[in-house]
Amino acid sequence: MNIGGLQKFSLLDYPGKVSAIVFTQGCNFRCHYCYNPMLVWPVRQGKVKYIPSSGGKHEGHPLIREDDLFVFLKKRTGKLDGIVVTGGEPTLQADLPEFLAKIKKLGYLVKLDTNGTNPRMLDRILKDGLVDYIAMDLKAGLENYEKVVNIKVDLDNIRKSIKIIRESGVAHEFRTTVVPEIVEIKDIEALGKLIKGEKTWYLQEFKKDAELLDERFKKKNAYNKKEMEEMRKTALKYVKKCVIR
Repeated sequence: MNIGGLQKFSLLDYPGKVSAIVFTQGCNFRCHYCYNPMLVWPVRQGKVKYIPSSGGKHEGHPLIREDDLFVFLKKRTGKLDGIVVTGGEPTLQADLPEFLAKIKKLGYLVKLDTNGTNPRMLDRILKDGLVDYIAMDLKAGLENYEKVVNIKVDLDNIRKSIKIIRESGVAHEFRTTVVPEIVEIKDIEALGKLIKGEKTWYLQEFKKDAELLDERFKKKNAYNKKEMEEMRKTALKYVKKCVIR
């Protein structure tokens, strides 16, 4: 497992639980507003300790040895409720099922964050009972996805992942980061149709007070409260509850 970071304590990332966060290294998306650019760029195993971007601008987290991580997790049993596995994109890691099984063996609950591009991996870990909570990012209306993520996307995989998660019986959430100029009301409408009937949908405000993958986005302002409320009301046509955070 390529582990790019560890946050030892969080009260926010796993709903209702005290957790630690494990960040996996590498992502197949290149979202302009990503605030973890150091986790996006692929690892060059055995060659570099820090992972630079293609332009050499961003410097990645130092890799963490898996053995060292599990020493920490064993010491924290009884003090933490769960472990959040995020990224990057965790489902890119071929050994993700084995990694999650080791965490579960220690008695932890597991929350997985994903972009939904690997439905086969999602289906496998769900069927094996390796996750207790899933959060999937919905980037934009499907016709607008590639504008947001900056790569070609197999949209069927996004649809499949949504279906798998919704039918899994596992606690889950869908969330959308609302970024001016690239995520608009029409995207909320389109996404709402995809997840119609869901219990809760989170709309996340764009934040620029961190290093971003595309530094030009630091010049953009977030939607104001009135605009966010308009999007929330639009979302409520499709889901039972919409929360801005």
